Amino acid sequence: MADEVSFEGISSDSDLVAWSRQYCRRVRRERGVSVRFDLVDWEVSHRAKRRAAAVKRPKLDDASVGDRYDWDGVDGSDGRPLPCTVSLTWDAYSDFDRAAWEATLRHELVHVEQYQRDGTTDHGRAFRERADQLDTDVHCPAFTDPKHVLTCGACGDLVARRYRDCKLVEQREQYRSDCCGAALELD
Repeated sequence: MADEVSFEGISSDSDLVAWSRQYCRRVRRERGVSVRFDLVDWEVSHRAKRRAAAVKRPKLDDASVGDRYDWDGVDGSDGRPLPCTVSLTWDAYSDFDRAAWEATLRHELVHVEQYQRDGTTDHGRAFRERADQLDTDVHCPAFTDPKHVLTCGACGDLVARRYRDCKLVEQREQYRSDCCGAALELD
């Protein structure tokens, strides 16, 4: 890449995409990740608050993780997986150090690899095993403070973080914690 961008030199959406794509290609080469990047689009979100990145993909009703998907029967696929999009969150990139951002990208590569092979992805056993092989976590670290924190009224354990008003926040008196069965408190 003639105009290679350093991690510290990222200053635009296109820089973030270019650096992240370059890093992911290196991971594919060095760690044997089976991903076709010609079927991956990239974008940057400036709105996301809960996810550091995400893989957006079509929902295929008959797909399940662990079962190789038959792409031949999908309209427009020509036997290849349908394209997916890796959506990178600018605020997460800005908050994370390089190691955390790289781990986030490896996490998303597991999702892309599962999707391209199985037609779907999740955070189940197969994901956890592959994430461990790629030295990444099942869940990415938080990078923004939630608007609402719900805790168990009995033991005080965290029940949920919410970044906007929702049914759980507005109707919390109708819900009980899984740990103690107690009412939820809004902190």
